[in-house]
Amino acid sequence: MHATTAIVTGKPATRRPRGGMTKKRPIDWLMLALVVIGALLIIAPFYLVLVNSFKSPVDYATSGPLAFPETLDFGGIIKFWERVNFPEKVWNSLFIAGVVSVLAVVISMLNAFAIGIGRVRGRSWIVLLFLLANLLPQEALLYPLYYMFKSVGLYDNVWSVIIVFTVIQAAFGTYLLSSVYGTFPKEILEAASLDGASRWQILWRVVFPISRPTLSVLLIFFFIWTWNEFLIPLTFLASNANQTVPVAISVLQGDRLMDVTTTSASALLGIIPTLIFFLIFQRTLTRGITAGAVK
Repeated sequence: MHATTAIVTGKPATRRPRGGMTKKRPIDWLMLALVVIGALLIIAPFYLVLVNSFKSPVDYATSGPLAFPETLDFGGIIKFWERVNFPEKVWNSLFIAGVVSVLAVVISMLNAFAIGIGRVRGRSWIVLLFLLANLLPQEALLYPLYYMFKSVGLYDNVWSVIIVFTVIQAAFGTYLLSSVYGTFPKEILEAASLDGASRWQILWRVVFPISRPTLSVLLIFFFIWTWNEFLIPLTFLASNANQTVPVAISVLQGDRLMDVTTTSASALLGIIPTLIFFLIFQRTLTRGITAGAVK
């Protein structure tokens, strides 16, 4: 074949690498190096937290922050666990993040169904308003929300944080799902209507099963985003019994002088629940993203 090509074209035939693999260009090696450097920069903070969480203060002072611990020391973890009543803080964060993620997904789906499929008037302006709601900084909302929750008796109550974050996350979810539902196949909806399905039945028996992967992705992101929120829980959850994990970590660091090992242990304990949640729903997240890509 190569010889025939050389005879016809008058040029020497070039052999392709075996296995269909093309030779890497310098730009490919440069991109690979940049990816490796970026991965190392991302992993470095986690490495420092993990290594220093199991060091004693003396070990940290002698060996520094980069070295492995000579012996595993759980003093920092035990100290932080007992100081903040960590199981209570984990439950508060789980309850707030779980309720917010479920409510925000349901409200987003209902709003997006009305806007994207119901075709309400002024659809574009309504979606724009939801987008603008996501652009408002949280600092601008603190005083009005503080005054409102004080007036209705919800200050220092976890439901104040749940209400705020449900509205914030639902605004983003409505904006995202409205564009998705706006491209929903009309043939399916018309077939369901001809079969006698009501609007409510179309939503829960047709739209919801098809959009379940997208809703699962939103649920996971809403949970993680709410878990990591700091400013609003710090403002509205004043008592120690209602604080979340990020607030407990920051308040303890400001209230008492902690050594580096205890600080690293607090960061490690704060990461573990979200890491477990992500690992449990990793397959759901991957399926949701790939399903959206295929469609």
